[in-house]
Amino acid sequence: MANLQITGILEKMTGKDKDYRYMATSDLLNELNKEGFKADSDLEIKLSNIVLQQLNDVAGDVSGLAVKCLAPLVKKVGEPRVVEMTNKLCEKLLNGKDQHRDIASIALKMIIAEVSTPSLAQSILISLSPQLMRGITGPGTSTEIKCECLDILCDVLNKFGNLMVTDHEILLNALLSQLSSNQASVRKKTVSCIASLSSSLSDDLLAKTTIEVVRNLGSKGTKSELIRTNIQMIGALSRAVGYRFGPHLEDTVPVLISYCTTASENDEELREYSLQALESFLLRCPRDIYSYCDEILRLVLEYLSYDPNFTDNMEEDTDDENDAEEEDDESANEYTDDEDVSWKVRRAAAKCLAALIVSRPEMLCKLYEEACPKLIDRFKEREENVKMDVSNTFIELLRQTGNVTKGQNDMNELSPRWLLKQEVPKIVKSINRQLREKSIKTKVGAFSILKELVVVLPDCLADHIGTLIPGIEKALNDKSSTSNLKIEALIFARLVLASHTPSVFHPYIKALSSPVLSAVGERYYKVTAEALRVCGELVRVLRSNLEPYVHPIYSAIMSRLTNQDQDQEVKECAISCMGLVISTFGDNLGAELPACLPVLVDRMGNEITRLTAVKAFAVIAASPLRIDLSCVLEHVISELTGFLRKANRALRQATLGTLNSLIVAYGDKICPSAYEVIIVELSTLISDSDLHMTALALELCCTLMADKRSSQNVGSAVRSRVLPQALTLIKSSLLQGQALLALQNFFAGLVYSANTSFDSLLESLLSSANPSPQSGGVAKQALYSIAQCVAVICLTAGDQKCSSTVKMLTDILKDDGTSNSAKQHLALLCLGEIGRRKDLSSHAHIETIIIESFQSPFEEIKSAASYALGNIAVGNLSKYLPFILDQIDNQQKKQYLLLHSLKEVIVRQSVDKAEFHDSSVEKILKLLFNHCESEEEGVRNVVAECLGKIALIEPVKLIPALKIRTTSPAAFTRATVVIAVKYSIVERPENIDEIIYPEISSFLMLIKDQDRHVRRAAVLALSTFAHNKPNLIKGLLPELLPLLYDQTIVKKELIRTVDLGPFKHIVDDGLELRKAAFECVDTLLGSCLDQVNPSSFIVPYLKSGLDDHYDVKMPCHLILSKLVDKCPSAVLAVLDSLVDPLQKTINFKPKQNAVKQEVDRNEDMIRSALRAIASLNRISGGDCSLKFKNLMSEISKSPTLWDKYYSIRNE
Repeated sequence: MANLQITGILEKMTGKDKDYRYMATSDLLNELNKEGFKADSDLEIKLSNIVLQQLNDVAGDVSGLAVKCLAPLVKKVGEPRVVEMTNKLCEKLLNGKDQHRDIASIALKMIIAEVSTPSLAQSILISLSPQLMRGITGPGTSTEIKCECLDILCDVLNKFGNLMVTDHEILLNALLSQLSSNQASVRKKTVSCIASLSSSLSDDLLAKTTIEVVRNLGSKGTKSELIRTNIQMIGALSRAVGYRFGPHLEDTVPVLISYCTTASENDEELREYSLQALESFLLRCPRDIYSYCDEILRLVLEYLSYDPNFTDNMEEDTDDENDAEEEDDESANEYTDDEDVSWKVRRAAAKCLAALIVSRPEMLCKLYEEACPKLIDRFKEREENVKMDVSNTFIELLRQTGNVTKGQNDMNELSPRWLLKQEVPKIVKSINRQLREKSIKTKVGAFSILKELVVVLPDCLADHIGTLIPGIEKALNDKSSTSNLKIEALIFARLVLASHTPSVFHPYIKALSSPVLSAVGERYYKVTAEALRVCGELVRVLRSNLEPYVHPIYSAIMSRLTNQDQDQEVKECAISCMGLVISTFGDNLGAELPACLPVLVDRMGNEITRLTAVKAFAVIAASPLRIDLSCVLEHVISELTGFLRKANRALRQATLGTLNSLIVAYGDKICPSAYEVIIVELSTLISDSDLHMTALALELCCTLMADKRSSQNVGSAVRSRVLPQALTLIKSSLLQGQALLALQNFFAGLVYSANTSFDSLLESLLSSANPSPQSGGVAKQALYSIAQCVAVICLTAGDQKCSSTVKMLTDILKDDGTSNSAKQHLALLCLGEIGRRKDLSSHAHIETIIIESFQSPFEEIKSAASYALGNIAVGNLSKYLPFILDQIDNQQKKQYLLLHSLKEVIVRQSVDKAEFHDSSVEKILKLLFNHCESEEEGVRNVVAECLGKIALIEPVKLIPALKIRTTSPAAFTRATVVIAVKYSIVERPENIDEIIYPEISSFLMLIKDQDRHVRRAAVLALSTFAHNKPNLIKGLLPELLPLLYDQTIVKKELIRTVDLGPFKHIVDDGLELRKAAFECVDTLLGSCLDQVNPSSFIVPYLKSGLDDHYDVKMPCHLILSKLVDKCPSAVLAVLDSLVDPLQKTINFKPKQNAVKQEVDRNEDMIRSALRAIASLNRISGGDCSLKFKNLMSEISKSPTLWDKYYSIRNE
């Protein structure tokens, strides 16, 4: 039936009426696109013939439809038909009439695009390739035919270059000969063709291509247009093959630089193409171009201002900002010359400089010294497109500064941020000129620079606000301003208001507020929303001198708040802004509140805006002005209580915070019965599945209990609803941080409220530690949580209750029955927590009772006793510290536990910033240094931590003492002192920082020690410095990095075989060191990127790490992902060499008899490798690597790998 229908259509397609033919061809297209369409061999022949015939139709729209028919037809007919159609089209292209050539070319491109199977591609290429070659190289072939053939060959090579390996050399020779064609269009298309071919060429043929091109450039008497073509060819090759071009740079870079500098004055294109090729080298071959960077920088800076036909007399540096004839600032643009193309050179230089900035973070300081002043000077560029490129290049410089100095606050004279700060006055002066120009594009570019500047140096414009305000004003008020310009100006205004102190803006509020408020009334929603956000920042700035501005701001926002018919973004901004206005100016808006607050309540009832409205009420409730909310308070509380039942997590969180603020501020005006309803609702939110929500719910519960007006019913509701949930939560091993603090406050609140019995609460807490028949014993973490809560309620209940509890706990310890170890364990932890908070010296011999537990057969009880003794000593140092020190000297067997007790004391003192008595310090140090050489690693680690934490308290004594021991003959001592330094480097600023700074190298240089334990200690210390105080080590990194990289290599001498009788076991003693070294590099990439040269690290070090042991591969995958994010060009340069180890990892199969742990580890490893591969797949230009393409293809063909990869990619 279908075939009859098709036959009918085919008959109509040959009719005389053009419209009939058009409709019939359209019907055929629809039929061919149907999934169920099938044709027998006769119909296939008819179809292919008729479609080819239609291509020659005199009516253009009919032949256009016939081309569209080819796409489905190629998939629906057999291989011989497709080959036949291709041959006929080739014949038409090469020998047909001129008017049919274009359509034949389009049709061939369509067929090539639709061929998807390698077998069909091979069949087509056998006949197509020679015909195209004949069209390109045949004698007497017209330029048009050559160009069409080159176009088609380019498509063929892009898609099927890998299938034509046997023809590569013939194709290459033919194409290279066309580079010297007299026709510019042929040369241009040949360049594209060779570039497409090059991505699948072997290294030998690629080298041959480069040598040929360089030879053409070097031969004397070559015409200038051929030189230009060959330079374009070099750039195109580099872009196509990426890092594979690296080995040829030494032949090409000097040639390009010399052509650039020696070209005649009017040969601008030659310079442009040379600079474009250099830009490509910088991005695609970062490792190999390294040695030429300084030379390229000099060249680029020279051509950034290359303008031989224009003499700039504008540089009188007169800073007349209030010049009445502002329009004349455009005079620099008056010069025009249509033949002047020197702007192309300047544009290419700007882009080349941007490539240098992006690919070489380590050159940042040099770029600030040499390139930054030049770029600022070029803001005055007269050609608008070039000006945009100069702006973009400067923005890249700012972004790279932010990227390199992220998380660093140092402003020393060598840091990029300090160098940038010195340039700020010049930047502002130059940008103010741009803001006075007529061009919208120029102004948008200027604001983009300012935005990026404020992000990188938040407070840098404090002295320049006055000069920038007129520019913002003009951008917002000028009738010619576009929405895009207004949005950019408003975003900059918001960023600058948020990042500077309010007093800076006070003189300019009038000038700034009026255009911003008029922008609130704009029709375009994005401008309005941004203007409202600026209003929010203005409100914060305005508080101290507000009178004239309150009502205009209020009216502008209110008009937007009450308007329902507008974009959601505007609604949300209006609600947030009104919340800020009421909380800041509420005392001046008494008359307006009854009209405004109900509107905000109404927005709480709307699902789209309720979350924003809830947050707005939190802001209002937290206001120190105690805004009168009586007209809406009851309604707000009932709405919020209902929200606690909603599924939306963000809404529940915001609601808990807002209710807390409202009850703190307006508890006396809220009906107590509302409290009970809130307690019932919040009790369901307390669980360890969402600790953040739990903390908020418990804080709200504490606020409700603390309210003096809380009735008996509130207390009983808390006991019946919340207390059981809290006692379940306390058994959770996940409980920590804010949720644990909130739980402690909750129990303290219960003791305060008279309705709860202390004894029953204590009993409930202690019994919650009892093992249950269903779940067995309670987790160790849960025992610590219970102990902290017991300590808190004891202290809250007063001295008498506290003493009786301590007595009860010591009685448990005196009871010799070792049957109930859990009870003893908890008792010790409770005593420790109480002792830390309160002096227990009134309880005689408590220390000896605890020390007796050191004899327990249970490890956890020994550990708890050690913890308890240390914490009790914190409560009364003068009594218990000498006791601990004396015991350490006399009790050899208990030394490890006693050192842990000492560690508890020292760590607590260093956190609380307390100080020891001098004699105690001497005694402690003597004792600790005696134990530095202990054979037990556990003892050495405790000693190191104690020394590190004492160093925080007494750095002047400790640092010299530690330094002397770095030359100790005992390796364990050297390792211990370096680990001690690691423990002394914490994130917050400390006195030790300036004392240790001059001595750091004597500790970290132990990275080249003979002993592996010492080397590992030095690597761990370096890692801690890099994470917590990177500024202290930056100067040492050039010397340290090669030594660190050396620790990542597998050392044969550290691998030994242990004979275990029936089998032998290989032990790698260097594994931990390699793992630590890679983790250290990972940290350095985050904090000291400008010091690390990624190219020299990736190969060979990272490459070998990716093929190492499981524990080493994991950090290497993370490093690779980080490098892709921060230095993509360095990774791209060696992508091929990274594929093999990754491929090996994802294809690894554990042995048949592998235990579950090994299988799970291997699964984690595969997911980790796939995560790195997903990062690599995001690099633009990764398609240059054939190996990587094949790897991705392998993953997509394996269902198990693809499922994992897909889930990882969407994480």
